Amino acid sequence: GVAASETASGRADGSGSIAAVRIVSLNAWGGAMYDELAAWLPRCEADIVCLQEVTRTPGFCEWTHFADGERSLPQRANLFDDVRAALPHHQGVFVACDAGPVRDQGGRAHRQDFGLALFVHERLPVIGQVARFVHGSFADHDRWAIADRPRLAQGVRVVDRANDRTVSVVHLHGLRDPLGKGDTPARRAQADRLAEVVTELRAPGDLTVVAGDFNVLPDSETFAVLGAIGLVDLVRDADTRTSRYAKPTRHADYLLVSDPGAVARFEIVAAPEVSDHRPLLLDL
Repeated sequence: GVAASETASGRADGSGSIAAVRIVSLNAWGGAMYDELAAWLPRCEADIVCLQEVTRTPGFCEWTHFADGERSLPQRANLFDDVRAALPHHQGVFVACDAGPVRDQGGRAHRQDFGLALFVHERLPVIGQVARFVHGSFADHDRWAIADRPRLAQGVRVVDRANDRTVSVVHLHGLRDPLGKGDTPARRAQADRLAEVVTELRAPGDLTVVAGDFNVLPDSETFAVLGAIGLVDLVRDADTRTSRYAKPTRHADYLLVSDPGAVARFEIVAAPEVSDHRPLLLDL
């Protein structure tokens, strides 16, 4: 795990200012383990937090129940607002991939938006943002689909004054296919569109990070597509799932950088468990 004392001592320069930019990427599982997540997020001291599987139900902030015919899960009704409350010194942006029905603990129906969120610490000026669909387009479901749901990529460009540089960060939640995580034409098209999003956001000289739950295997052609625009994967075939995930394939989450020499630290955080995915933690 990442203890507060470790993060503080590992990131301060001699003047006491923060020398590194810390980025965390996590599939938050709709906040199913919200108590653990809410305790960990402030403690990990991330400057940029990239969350996938984020919920938003306007006007409602308790627990809901999600079901799609294959899975049945508890979810926070408004994980986006929950995380904003846990990270009061970050500005947050939520983008919806799709929306559908959930029920609260009293059985009442609500329409819940589902998508991605980025949170950026106030010390980092935001000078650019992007959000683009990389698969499909927004869908308002009467019933949640099991497969072929739309997917977005979301990015932010910030100024890192301490290191006199600009940093571009893009994350996504990749297409889910009940048949598995192998390459398909749809996943190749998704990779091409992701590369376009990264190219659109960044400027020459930016340090670039791409992360998220890609839903592909380590040998996917996705990495060749991203490699062609200068990105190097740090995860490779490492386990990125927690004990809450029962299936045998343990690959899902990846993090790529444009300059491996700029990496001060990279960790796939095994403890504490805050989701069925492990957080990816990067210090630049």
